[in-house]
Amino acid sequence: MPVAIITGASKGLGRALAAALAGRGWDLVVDARSSGPLEAAARELREGGARVVALPGDVADDGHRRELVAAARELGGLDLLVSNASVLGAAPLVRLAEHPLTGLRDALEVNVVAPLGLVQEALPLLRKSPLLAPPTEGAANEDSSPYIGTEGDAFAGTGGAVLHISSDAAVEAYETWGGYGASKAALDQVSAVLAEEEPGLRVWWVDPGDMRTDLYAAAVPTDDDSGRPLPETVVPALLDLLDRRAASGRYRAGDLPAGPATPADPPSAAPEGAR
Repeated sequence: MPVAIITGASKGLGRALAAALAGRGWDLVVDARSSGPLEAAARELREGGARVVALPGDVADDGHRRELVAAARELGGLDLLVSNASVLGAAPLVRLAEHPLTGLRDALEVNVVAPLGLVQEALPLLRKSPLLAPPTEGAANEDSSPYIGTEGDAFAGTGGAVLHISSDAAVEAYETWGGYGASKAALDQVSAVLAEEEPGLRVWWVDPGDMRTDLYAAAVPTDDDSGRPLPETVVPALLDLLDRRAASGRYRAGDLPAGPATPADPPSAAPEGAR
């Protein structure tokens, strides 16, 4: 069975993606800072028969990242690394003139340094993954095989995939989103360079679009987010990248064939990619 590491998997997009992969037969290593919600999520994931290792901890901690990769190794390897965990740097969000520098450092550590640290730790396993190998004659089709792949683009190598969850705030200037947006912009650049340096992997950095999450509620607590799509609506777009073995690059979930519909009247003061 293929194996994925998903950070920030106790709720929101991380939990929704974990559930979808478990339903496809994947084994999972999941993490979150709070052990209670993480174990509750893991219990649900195991109900379908998936092997799930739940490791509470902070992705900014070197030792924790080593534990995540070691757990994947024990499950048989690593095929997909998903860096979904992130922090705002200030909650509620504030203008740059008032942004605490300690918060910005925290955002950079969790949103940029930690994903790169995970990649560095996981590269030996990702490079060995058969996930992107061209389907062999007589292999199970995409509906029954956990190693999903349609035609995709021409690719002769093998390897795994890295999925970094980005934000519209990485490429657009929104008042009060400067610290968080700067960290996601840095993550985008790290992802782009990684894609150039590791052509045997797929590296996707994805703006998930508008979502109703606890992170957004903390960022803008006065905003009514009841009309925002749930994270589950974004998952088909992420699976689409996997199914097609899409080329490395930056994607907007709403632009993908399986992407969620854009709300008719999205709030103009907040980025669509806010998680």
